[in-house]
Amino acid sequence: MIRILAKSIRENKKYSIIAPILVFYQAMTNVAVPFLMGDLIDKGIMKGNLTYICHLGLVLLLLALTGIITGTTASWLAGRAAAGFSKNLRHDLFEHIQQFSFENIDNFSSASLVTRLTTDTNNLQQAYQGMLRIAVRAPSVMIFAFVMAFVVSAKMALIFVVVIPILTLGLFAIIKKARPLFHQVFQRYDVLNQVVREDVRGIRVVKSYVRQETEKQKFNDAADGIYDVFLKAQRTMALNAPLMQFVVNATMLLLCWFGAKLIVGNQLQDGQLISMFSYTMQILMSLNMLSMIFNQLSMAEASASRIVRVLKAQPSIESPANGVQTVKDGTVDFDHVNFSYDHDPQKLQLQDINLHLKAGETLGIIGKTGSGKSTLVSLLPRLYDVTSGEVQLGGINVQDYDLKTLRDNVSVVLQNNVLFSGTVKDNLRWGNPHATDEQIVQACKWAHADEFIQKLPDGYDTMLEQNGTNVSGGQMQRLCIARALLKNPQVLILDDSTSAVDTNTDAQIRQAFRDELPHITKIIISQRISSISDADQIIVLDHGKITAQGTHAELLKSSKLYHDIYESQNYQGGEHHGEANS
Repeated sequence: MIRILAKSIRENKKYSIIAPILVFYQAMTNVAVPFLMGDLIDKGIMKGNLTYICHLGLVLLLLALTGIITGTTASWLAGRAAAGFSKNLRHDLFEHIQQFSFENIDNFSSASLVTRLTTDTNNLQQAYQGMLRIAVRAPSVMIFAFVMAFVVSAKMALIFVVVIPILTLGLFAIIKKARPLFHQVFQRYDVLNQVVREDVRGIRVVKSYVRQETEKQKFNDAADGIYDVFLKAQRTMALNAPLMQFVVNATMLLLCWFGAKLIVGNQLQDGQLISMFSYTMQILMSLNMLSMIFNQLSMAEASASRIVRVLKAQPSIESPANGVQTVKDGTVDFDHVNFSYDHDPQKLQLQDINLHLKAGETLGIIGKTGSGKSTLVSLLPRLYDVTSGEVQLGGINVQDYDLKTLRDNVSVVLQNNVLFSGTVKDNLRWGNPHATDEQIVQACKWAHADEFIQKLPDGYDTMLEQNGTNVSGGQMQRLCIARALLKNPQVLILDDSTSAVDTNTDAQIRQAFRDELPHITKIIISQRISSISDADQIIVLDHGKITAQGTHAELLKSSKLYHDIYESQNYQGGEHHGEANS
């Protein structure tokens, strides 16, 4: 785990080395000061030696100044190293997530990945900074102070031999009890992020159904879950203070008791007793600091394991070495394809799919909700990989193509596609970053989007809000179709992507495809028979199986399900007989 995370240090390595060295020096100066102070009292003040006082006072002043300078510099360097490490770690995480397939995303969930990129990374940043400073300073001060205490008075230092193990055992017992609670916190953060994400994305639905109170309750429950676990952890960690106070007071009493006896017996001087008090505080406070850093590291360890899980996860779909770089044409073949999200041949979402499309042909797909329509088309651009069988494009297995080449030649337009904040033109250029204005306008005309774009306040330079909230659903779908066409693909997949478009506009878009884009293979998923009735072939999917296949006229005779859908839509007035046969 450490080896994987250490890769994100990179250019911050020098700061990560220099900072602990400076902290180590600062620890030595801090421990030297009580010893010299005791010397100053015993040999200077008590004996009235002004020269000795001035000389040692100057040494103490220099030590204090260098300690402040090195401490400040170490703090700055540690902060810079930790911030740089965190920046690199976020970059590495995000870059790795970008390579994930849909299957990988499903395994982690979007909300959990957001928590890892934010809360978990912040925890590691704080822990890394603490390791460079406190984790070096505390043990250094404790060891040096323990040694110097024996130098001052071996008899008095024996008190620490008894006290330190008691405090150490107590602190670690507290940490051991609190540690599992911090592991639970991040799972609660995942739940909270999921609630917030769903509510913000679905805010229009929430308001239209007046479900604000329900959503508030869900949020409060998630927030209370985090609060409850943190409260249990803090109750446990709160035991640190009384334990520390008890040990410090007990040690001070013992020092006073034995110190007084030794001073009366001329075995200890006043300055040495003062030095022992200082070393007592340094040793015990260092132990307390160590307990706090271990507590922080316990939280960081939970975050680190979650982050490393993501970094170690291999994308289930990767581009092959020396993958095929060109797609000959839009011929599509599905040969005995089976698919399962769980890779379980006993739980297939698609069963024995056989399809053969020539370049330029149009395939219509219809079926009930959950029949596997979207799953089927997702296999062509390798958003998922088949469980068995083979999918071919241009006569070559899709798994043999370079992944970028494959996806550049297979454009997918989803029903709930996404637009990003930026201008209309910026969004369209996702399909082709180098598209000219003329190419953009032409694609929009094919998608019947140009007319409404021209009416926008700034035309193609109109700013779109995130998720395209300032355009209608039908306008958003037409923009997404135009964006897909700008890729100039061999295959265009429309996954119910004209559902928000009126039937007249839908027919005009299909007419433009037939007249202007005859070379592109079209695969159209639709719940409206009028959207697929003129396809070269239509398949009816039911429970992951092709139950019927043929033209519109053939299916009306051979498929009861297709005929029932057709009759239902005509009866409801959603379609007209003549239009369905157009």
